[in-house]
Amino acid sequence: MPILEFKNVSKVYNNTTKALTDVSFSVDEGEFVSIIGPSGSGKSTILRCINRLVDVTQGSIFFDGHDISQADKKEIREIRKKAGMIFQHYNLVNRLSVIENVLHGRLGYKSSIVGAVGHYTEEEKERAFHILAMLGLTEQAYKRCDELSGGQKQRVGIARSLMQEPRVLLCDEPIASLDPSSAKVIMDYLEYINETMKITCIANLHQVDVAMAYAKRIIGITGGQILYDGPPEKLTKAQIYEIYQSDEGELITDAK
Repeated sequence: MPILEFKNVSKVYNNTTKALTDVSFSVDEGEFVSIIGPSGSGKSTILRCINRLVDVTQGSIFFDGHDISQADKKEIREIRKKAGMIFQHYNLVNRLSVIENVLHGRLGYKSSIVGAVGHYTEEEKERAFHILAMLGLTEQAYKRCDELSGGQKQRVGIARSLMQEPRVLLCDEPIASLDPSSAKVIMDYLEYINETMKITCIANLHQVDVAMAYAKRIIGITGGQILYDGPPEKLTKAQIYEIYQSDEGELITDAK
């Protein structure tokens, strides 16, 4: 049974802008899927529909067997626990330390009062340090986040998401702000997490070569519609041209 299923999903902003048109696909648990396409193609809208940052206009989305397009506030809170979000611009609290930012991944499990005073159990703190060690951030634990490099900030973002114990990681252009070597480190960690922790990973990527190197499956989207859904090795240059409406397909190299 798929962990995620889009059924004829459309999204229109302000009654005028069509972001998604009749999008249907499903994702099995443990898959590493990359959604590629030009800016404004609807990639981010897909992720935001999954964690209900935006509501669908038509159609249904099933996550972990539940129709989340009909979810109430309490159900949305539950959905967001299971869906870790990794952002292009990290979305960290810069004045707080790395460990404090990582522990914020537990806020969805706490009442607003307990969360406001920053009360975490010893078990939660141990888990946070374990995740930081896995991501090579032990020495940065007590640094303020504004002292970190972009690549380190993104690893903190990943650690915060893992603290949620998510079923799926939603990565919205996770390497768009990074240099190539930092980008490779982030993609290697996402691949490792997917393979060892069996967490489903859905990554929006602008870079075709990176998507082809890491994803087991690629969904190509343009103008809010899916033009390709299949394994990377079957994606042709002609299809990439159609997705991007340009020669961005010439960027294809071996990203690993």
